[in-house]
Amino acid sequence: MSNIATWSIDPTHSQIGFAVRHLMISTVKGRFSDFSATVELDPADLTTASLSVTINAAGIETGTTDRDNHLRSADFFDVEAFPTLTYVSRRVERSGDEYRLIGDLTIRDITREVPLTVSFEGQAQDPWGGQRMAFTAAGKLNRTAFGLTWNTALEAGGVLVGEDVKLSIEVQLVEANVPAVV
Repeated sequence: MSNIATWSIDPTHSQIGFAVRHLMISTVKGRFSDFSATVELDPADLTTASLSVTINAAGIETGTTDRDNHLRSADFFDVEAFPTLTYVSRRVERSGDEYRLIGDLTIRDITREVPLTVSFEGQAQDPWGGQRMAFTAAGKLNRTAFGLTWNTALEAGGVLVGEDVKLSIEVQLVEANVPAVV
């Protein structure tokens, strides 16, 4: 018997991060600070999970104001025209203790399938009587496939900004109708 329940993301205990090569020699890391998600799943069978994530594109943060503003501009995310990014799951596959979440990521109205490798980190009751679950996920995408094509060629060869973006996600879910606590 299925015991599917609705869970929401606890944004105070979750993070959506990314990393991109810069000058072909170093890595710039950042995160999105404003996002929400709804997850339907049976804790006894995580392959039943379905989720929908909405990310506020203007919430991008890399620690450098000028770079963040450039990323918000039409050269990259164009937050005026495309204020959100979305990820909607298609299915979950299990292999041992790891899961593979396959879903559609939409950036700038371009949708591509992006698989994520997911690890279940555990479930616990919080001090306020609610149930929590935690997951980590990792993946990779090519930013140019989503229309994020701005770049500058380097005199010595290569480009300023790498095409591959590594995703690093940490999520804590809370039962629906249970408030998130700081």
